[in-house]
Amino acid sequence: RSGCARHAQYRFISSCHPAACRFLSTLSFTFTPCHPRSGCARHPSPIMSVRNLVIRLTSRPKGLPSVENFKAAEEVFPSPRDQQVLVRNIYLSLDPAMRGWMTDRKSYVEPVKLGDVMRGITVGEVVESNYAGLKQGDLVSGVLGWAEYSVGDGKGLNKVVDVPGAPLSAHLSVLGMTGLTAYFGLLDVGKPRPGDTVMVSGAAGAVGSVVGQIAKIGGCNVVGIAGSEQKCDWIRSIGFDHAINYRSHLRDDEDEFMREMAKAIRKDARNGVDVFFDNIGGPILDAGLANLNIGARVAVCGAISQYNSVHAYAPKQYYSLLVNRAKMEGFIVFDYAKRYREGVQRLSKWLNEGKIDYKEHIIDGLGSAPLAINKLFDGSNEGKLIVAVGDEPKREK
Repeated sequence: RSGCARHAQYRFISSCHPAACRFLSTLSFTFTPCHPRSGCARHPSPIMSVRNLVIRLTSRPKGLPSVENFKAAEEVFPSPRDQQVLVRNIYLSLDPAMRGWMTDRKSYVEPVKLGDVMRGITVGEVVESNYAGLKQGDLVSGVLGWAEYSVGDGKGLNKVVDVPGAPLSAHLSVLGMTGLTAYFGLLDVGKPRPGDTVMVSGAAGAVGSVVGQIAKIGGCNVVGIAGSEQKCDWIRSIGFDHAINYRSHLRDDEDEFMREMAKAIRKDARNGVDVFFDNIGGPILDAGLANLNIGARVAVCGAISQYNSVHAYAPKQYYSLLVNRAKMEGFIVFDYAKRYREGVQRLSKWLNEGKIDYKEHIIDGLGSAPLAINKLFDGSNEGKLIVAVGDEPKREK
């Protein structure tokens, strides 16, 4: 990568992103030449040996998150207590669920408190360990946060098992929470059978794309809904039988949009939908409900169209669940923690056999996170959205 690991730099752009650089300029410490690992002659950086860059949530977003909702700070290096480990974060996952964690309302986890380090799933290297199950140099993943270094409970971290041919970042994508969400959500909640028609909204996303490929492995007919012709072309290339660009059916009136989408689904899913894996919510959820078969299963993974809405969309087609004797069930991947090993093993096998393909959109620099997260909501990310926080350790050959 070119440029500075501390300042936000999109991997495919040659200069640092101005808004992220302005965000990091709020730091009040004296700046000296970059730490050796960043190697940026153009942008100065605080010395890393005694300070830790963290990003804290300072206000609740109204609508889309903005850099004003966060504050970057250089803080004293954290130290682990008994049963804890100090982790140097290497990659940070950016996920739609983070928008819910920023909101002060009841959910499956407590919201991030104002002033706390923003919550996030990372992959990193153990620097210091006071936990018997982990040692210095081990690679781990877990819910740590938006920081260059984090302290976590050892029992809450998962040791990363090297998968030949898979990069370390894959443990935040196809072999991480997104892949596991697809695996358990489809197979345990959707329960597809060979010959079923499986429909996936958000089909070009990190979760949806894996859902569709697992369904194809299981002998299903797969219909995907995505947000551009380019994304539709990609999901067809990885095995989806049909792809619907929802933007070509957008209307100002939500009910009209829903009806147009229902028609488009009916055209590609001529025999109806047996399994609907929904990541989007809103009118697209209604359009899917309008096409259910008798005994259909709806797996509610997310509702990304609603996360930043001031006025939530109320489903209108729920009556279809009654007349089709269908089931609609939400799920959280954390509920399957005891079975993660099973999921990773099967996903690794399919990956090595060439049955699953995936994309990662990696952005350089922790300071890019407050700006980059909105790529999840405007659809400009191309694959699993990940922030490169630090350098990977050298792997043994």
